[in-house]
Amino acid sequence: MKRVHWSSREMSAYLKREEDISVSRSVIVRIWKEHDLQPWRQGTFKLSRDPECAEKVIDIVGLYPDPPDGAVVLSVDEKTQVQALERTQPLLPITFSKNEKRTHDYVRHGTTNLFAALDIATGEVEGKCFPRRRTGKFITFMNEVTRRHADRELHVVLDNLSTHSGPEVDAWLDAHPNVRFHYTPIGSSWLNQIEIWFGIIIRQDIRRGSFGSLRIPVDTINAYIANWNADARPFAWTAKPKEIIAKVRVLQRDYKRLITNNTK
Repeated sequence: MKRVHWSSREMSAYLKREEDISVSRSVIVRIWKEHDLQPWRQGTFKLSRDPECAEKVIDIVGLYPDPPDGAVVLSVDEKTQVQALERTQPLLPITFSKNEKRTHDYVRHGTTNLFAALDIATGEVEGKCFPRRRTGKFITFMNEVTRRHADRELHVVLDNLSTHSGPEVDAWLDAHPNVRFHYTPIGSSWLNQIEIWFGIIIRQDIRRGSFGSLRIPVDTINAYIANWNADARPFAWTAKPKEIIAKVRVLQRDYKRLITNNTK
């Protein structure tokens, strides 16, 4: 019998019924704790199938602690489909005895797309909202970003979205010889530090809001960026390329072994 979600009660009953083994719930819980097992929890994973994964990891992660002399390293991406959701009832604020509460139902006033660039040396963020995510909008945003660093060598870390490559982007790069793009391995956008910042602004600012129009979340995002930059600090990236590659290879090995066993 295969069970997706085990509890100590269910496992105790299963062992008694199927294996004729009497094990109390407390013993099962103790064994789980001793071996750091949490079978009631689930996570997600995604393995990169990029044949150049190791080379790209070394390239990008090497830029974070040791960029070329005088160069600026930017982490760039888009947070798409940021929704302007207006809650149908006022938010109930936190008290000493209750958590903050909001209604599940809402009115949707459209979406915006946040383009953002994180300077990995200073932690400062430059961002702009666009109604759509298109290659033309990406180039417009990059024009504004590179204008601030026109006299510097610029290295830009990007993921593999279609808006980040193609003939228009190639032509733009030819016109900006001081800019070099570094693409994360396919399925590994988490290597891009801007993803950390996106998680912060969504968690702290956007997800908790109630927006009566599309203009309000755009203004909220702009204000958040201004406040962030007033006290910006770089993220401390500690993972080394060899460590990342080793973990990826372990996952690939375990995944291959699991698939092989399930097909026997």
